[in-house]
Amino acid sequence: MRLDGRRESSNVDDRRGRRVGKASLGIGGTIIVGLLIWLMGGNPLDIVNSGLQEGSSAVSQEGQYVPTEEEEALAQFSKQILAGTEDVWTKVFAQKGLTYRPPKMVLFTESVHSGCGSASAQSGPFYCSADQSLYIDLSFFRDMKKTLGASGDFAYAYVIAHEVGHHVQYLLGTLDKAHAQMRQVNQSKANAISVRLELQADYYAGVWAHHDDDMFNSMEIGDLEEGLIAANAIGDDRLQMKSRGYVVPESFNHGTSKQRSSWLRKGYRMGTIEDGDTFNLPDPE
Repeated sequence: MRLDGRRESSNVDDRRGRRVGKASLGIGGTIIVGLLIWLMGGNPLDIVNSGLQEGSSAVSQEGQYVPTEEEEALAQFSKQILAGTEDVWTKVFAQKGLTYRPPKMVLFTESVHSGCGSASAQSGPFYCSADQSLYIDLSFFRDMKKTLGASGDFAYAYVIAHEVGHHVQYLLGTLDKAHAQMRQVNQSKANAISVRLELQADYYAGVWAHHDDDMFNSMEIGDLEEGLIAANAIGDDRLQMKSRGYVVPESFNHGTSKQRSSWLRKGYRMGTIEDGDTFNLPDPE
């Protein structure tokens, strides 16, 4: 992606180096487990809330944190991508006579306390509507490359834009409506609603890329393919097959590889909010 000279967002809360007390998701094991929890765990807010344990949630400063050069470059990159989402969604909302209120991005290491509870880095990036913030440990990008074979500027930008997509859903009222519906049905039906939420967030990530390229000529040859590879790598079917050796479609809650890459591509192609209605289709395929 072409980002030279692009501004960095000021809507960033840098908590790297801080640690949350005893409260955490309690997720152990390898990074692939953490990735699977993020990518296959349904409503990200439920993941965070369900992991709360007894103990202090106070945040303490563990001395001065010194990031690596690679991490600092990723921090700058993430701030530039967030700024791009602010510019794009402000424009798109204004075209519909709406006002866009940007989310805050919280950078953390190891663990963090959010308006939705406490979480560990192993939970992966998530959006919390309670404080309208997206949370990310930058080491996720390194692990994403190592574990899933998905890397590149746009692949990483897609992760951020997807979480911002959930914020767009929150502002439009889609997120709260879907969560209310999920609480009234069984797990299988709740999973199906979650799939549609996640696919729409993928679509909105594509919408952002469409307009960001239009406004800043940011997309380079191969960028979209990086995003599609990432979307394909995190499909429920592919992840379940990799971890279990078989798939359970009723438990899908983010969408198949084909669905995720298709909706990202469609968002990039269409560039409109209206064409991303995943809820009124008989089959989100």
